[in-house]
Amino acid sequence: MRLPAVLLLSLAAVAPGETAFAAETFSTLEERMTDEEFRAAGLDRLSAEELANLNAWLARRNVSTRPAPAGGSQGFKPDGLFGDSGDRGRVVSRATSDQDEIGVGTIVALENGQSWRITDGNLSLSGGLAGRTVTVEPAMMGSWLLKVEGYNRALRATRVR
Repeated sequence: MRLPAVLLLSLAAVAPGETAFAAETFSTLEERMTDEEFRAAGLDRLSAEELANLNAWLARRNVSTRPAPAGGSQGFKPDGLFGDSGDRGRVVSRATSDQDEIGVGTIVALENGQSWRITDGNLSLSGGLAGRTVTVEPAMMGSWLLKVEGYNRALRATRVR
């Protein structure tokens, strides 16, 4: 049986090497999702054995990075960017780091104290980056897009500070 595309995409988004809780604290998909989310992902169509195999696969790969929320199946909602209950709103600030080229691995420092590492894409800047307005917006599957004033290209980024 084929897994729903939403589930496959969510599994692909898990970063390799993330620290995870021990297997005994693993919470199943049923515990993490509301009934509505569970049905929307098509997991209700899996047999009990298929669902158990999927949960075992997730547990073996340490996909779980948090225990299930208290109170059972009320749904799993991440606590913001670094577990601080922050929202995923748009960030607008000026760049303090000065580079002429931005690419994978480059750290972009902002006046607001945040730093973002570019994870995908590249951009050549005429006149450097320092002082330009940088906008970081939430994108699909928990990712972020970084845009530099005056350029139409968006780069994927991860917050490092």
